[in-house]
Amino acid sequence: MKEEVVLVDENNNPVGAMPKSAVHGKDTPLHRGFSVFLFNKKGELLLQQRALSKITWPGIWSNSCCGHPLPGESTRDAALRRLSFELGLQGVELIEILPNYRYRFEKEGVVENEICPVFAGFMDKTPVPNPEEVGDTKWVSWPQFVEDIQKQPGRYSPWCEEEAFLLVRNNAFNDLYGYAIERKKRKKAKEVI
Repeated sequence: MKEEVVLVDENNNPVGAMPKSAVHGKDTPLHRGFSVFLFNKKGELLLQQRALSKITWPGIWSNSCCGHPLPGESTRDAALRRLSFELGLQGVELIEILPNYRYRFEKEGVVENEICPVFAGFMDKTPVPNPEEVGDTKWVSWPQFVEDIQKQPGRYSPWCEEEAFLLVRNNAFNDLYGYAIERKKRKKAKEVI
């Protein structure tokens, strides 16, 4: 069965479906996507290098996971499905932070054009990358990552950088990030005592 993406209008209402293999080109229609930013107990962000076989931004470093919901699939379920498929990660708790993020970027004649909710997740598992999807992974300090994309924009996928800047300015994300890191520190301290 061929994977399809959900085509939508400007208000995110479904207007059809299209094979994933055919949707991205110079006239990419607006469709649903998602992005995930995963953090470990140290507060580090998991980045992935997109596989060289990707149609859009091959070989470029990006946020932890991206993808598209299937027709009839919730965005959260799609994100969990892709985390398992791309990174071998299951049981990740995801919190939707930016429900209405929308972007359009073009590179070398290929356009990304998505309504793309952004999730944050926290986990202490080691990713097992699927080489068909992921070239490599690495953990980076969140503050250092934000500083890097401010000083040297264009090193990562454009949606990753733009989403990161939106997260930095989002009170709900900052509260969640701070709470999750402090909770992990308290848990570790209890284990030591």
